[in-house]
Formats: sequence, structure tokens, C-alpha cells
Amino acid sequence: MEDRKNQYMRDTMRTGMMVGLMAAVALGACSDSGMFKPKKAPVQEASAEQRRPEARPAGSTATKPPANARTAAQFDTVSEEEKQAAKAAPADPSGERALGDTVVSLGDPSKPGLWLETPLVSSVQQGRVAYKGESAKMELRPIDGAATAGSRMSLSAMQLIGAPLTDLPTVQVFVGG
Repeated sequence: MEDRKNQYMRDTMRTGMMVGLMAAVALGACSDSGMFKPKKAPVQEASAEQRRPEARPAGSTATKPPANARTAAQFDTVSEEEKQAAKAAPADPSGERALGDTVVSLGDPSKPGLWLETPLVSSVQQGRVAYKGESAKMELRPIDGAATAGSRMSLSAMQLIGAPLTDLPTVQVFVGG
């Protein structure tokens, strides 16, 4: 009785392996023929807003990082003078208006400068971002989304205010001053 049971188990396993192997071969043949290739999404024409050139703050010396950049230091092309100016206290903090808090992630590191892309603004303007007692002046750039949606910050700006690059820190955003 035990031998029959063992023989049945071996036969079942062989059959299962054969079925699996046949399925793999069949799927491989289908993928080679193009049956299972994903379809490309239709290309949409960019709107005038999306085609506009990248805005840069007046006097910004930040340049695009080199094509072979791999480290945070290589992507950070903002000059020390520009960083010091951004860290300077606001001329009139009483004239500032708080826009609110936003969760930030690291933005595109190939875009140079000190900036925050956020749904808290509707036009490009200068502002200030604060994180755990550190703050810096930077360009606030509008992005689509609810005011409660997250924001993206430049690598240089995140480093300047001490925000962790691999986390989702919450920052305070101000305009005016």
C-alpha cells in the first residue's frame, strides 16, 4: 500500500512538472511572437504650460549637473555664496504669510537650484521653507494637485535645510517678507 502511495505521489509530481514546463514553453513562444508585449500609451502633445522653459531665480549660478553625476555632491551645483544668501534671515519676517505644511520628497536631482515644487502656490514666486529650526529662501514652483498633496524639493534645498533625502519630511512654507 505504501509503495502505491509513493508511486502516485511521484507520478503526480512528474505530471505537475510537465504541465508547468509546457506552460512556460507556450508562454515563451507567445512572448516571442508579440502576443503578450505591452502596448505603448498614446503620445500626448505637451501643453504650453508644460513646454515653457525652466524658470531660474535672478542671479542663480546653478548649472545642470554633469551627465555622469552619481553622488549628491556631484548633483549639488548651487554655489556657496548662493547657499549663504538663501540661509540669510528674512528681511521682514512679520511680512511673511504661512502657506502651510507640506510633505516633501526629493525632486529631480538633474534640475539645478534651490526650489520647491508645491501645490501650495499657483505661480512661480520667491518664498521660504523651514524644517526643524533651519530655513532657506528658495523659488516656489506650482504643480497640480490638492493643497494637501505632497511637494518635491531640489537636492540642494533639502541639504541646505537639513532635511533627510531618503525620508518624507514635513516642512513649513512661507511667502512674502
